[in-house]
Amino acid sequence: MQRFLLSRIAVLIPTFIGVSIVAFAFIRLLPGDPVQMLAGERVVDPARHAAIMQQLGFDRPLVVQYLSYLWGLIQGDFGTSLVTKRGVADEFFTLFPATLELSLCAIIIAVLLGVPAGVFAAVKRGSWFDQSVMGAALVGYSMPIFWWGLLLIILFSGVLQWTPVSGRISLLYYFPQVTGFMLIDSLLSGQKGAFGSAVSHLILPSIVLATIPLAVIARQTRSAMLEVLGEDYVRTAKAKGLSRGRVIGIHALRNALIPVVTTIGLQVGVMMAGAILTESIFSWPGIGKWMIDSVFRRDYPVVQGGLILIAMIIMVVNLAVDLLYGVINPRVRAG
Repeated sequence: MQRFLLSRIAVLIPTFIGVSIVAFAFIRLLPGDPVQMLAGERVVDPARHAAIMQQLGFDRPLVVQYLSYLWGLIQGDFGTSLVTKRGVADEFFTLFPATLELSLCAIIIAVLLGVPAGVFAAVKRGSWFDQSVMGAALVGYSMPIFWWGLLLIILFSGVLQWTPVSGRISLLYYFPQVTGFMLIDSLLSGQKGAFGSAVSHLILPSIVLATIPLAVIARQTRSAMLEVLGEDYVRTAKAKGLSRGRVIGIHALRNALIPVVTTIGLQVGVMMAGAILTESIFSWPGIGKWMIDSVFRRDYPVVQGGLILIAMIIMVVNLAVDLLYGVINPRVRAG
């Protein structure tokens, strides 16, 4: 296991360098001048413009800029925002709890609904339930997040008025952010109704963000279960007279979980990408909205640092998923 862990960590090094190159090149391919974007509608004197470019280091060759930036990353320096003058890492981890809270709720919804739906669809293959689940999964996977989010806002917030339109909690409540997780902080505040307000603000964004992962997990679970249900050891378990629930829940599902867990790990990247649109639609103050605003402002350090930090989180999650294989299936650990 230790050798496997070291080999996986070694793979992360070139991946990290590749991500840093992509992040560095991405923002520079966008049209627009960062100095002019900072100045807004004001006209910047050419001499002043050149001085600011030199001060920010944007007048140097791109290779030199990248190597300097990479050296800073190795030292743990993700840069400083051109707009707020705060460290990129500080801003990221200040806003990250909001995105993490939203993503955790979304992935919980996706797993709790997707895995059972896929299992029952496989067990009842060809039935109306199977066709309904797979049809709903196809629709959910194909549905644009921004359209789905606006549709839910119109229905549940506009017509039915069951849920709030945007934000994390009602403006009627104010309390210090201890953990950054609104559900926890609202409970710690002791204010009556604060937790309920936080939950109601979280419902629609979580459903929107969970839609695509839910569809993918359901389809992958069904596919993996159908493959496992045809194996000899499953037929042997049935022949021994074991209950249907034990055969499906222990012998079949456990062996089908490896591709499902892989899919769940890969959905972390989908969550981060989907959070950018979801947070913009619901004005959710997380890293997605922060990244969008930074792109429009051509805040190079924020966009670069944000992309790299998100990529690092995804790499760590995928590493954890690889290690989880051995817990789910001892044969993988032995191999």
